[in-house]
Amino acid sequence: MATSSSLVLKKTAFPLALCYTVFILAMSLINLNEVPKLGSSFDDKVYHSGAYMVMTLLWYNHFRFRRTPYKIVFSVTVSLVCGIIIEVLQETLTETRTGDVYDIFANCLGVLTAIVFVLVFRRIVNIN
Repeated sequence: MATSSSLVLKKTAFPLALCYTVFILAMSLINLNEVPKLGSSFDDKVYHSGAYMVMTLLWYNHFRFRRTPYKIVFSVTVSLVCGIIIEVLQETLTETRTGDVYDIFANCLGVLTAIVFVLVFRRIVNIN
């Protein structure tokens, strides 16, 4: 029998992942000159990695409640395809943002970090 908290997680997994993805899309297409600096020359890449790590975890959480054997593959695919599309949109639709292949690499690093986290967590907790 499912607990009420797991039912809430199941019902909110898709809206949460979708809203976060739309949020990342919106933040990627607006001018963000006032973003706090971390003090390094690669602040932007740190933000990209963190954002896509969270996105991948949220999509994994959504697919975790579906009857699919490819939860990780789908999570990675959604996150990476969104990241590539956003970089193309930055290059073509905005005047203040530019698409950058290094941003895509940073996105990949965030996705990879999320997947390592999922695999380690699944092994520790012994869940699928």
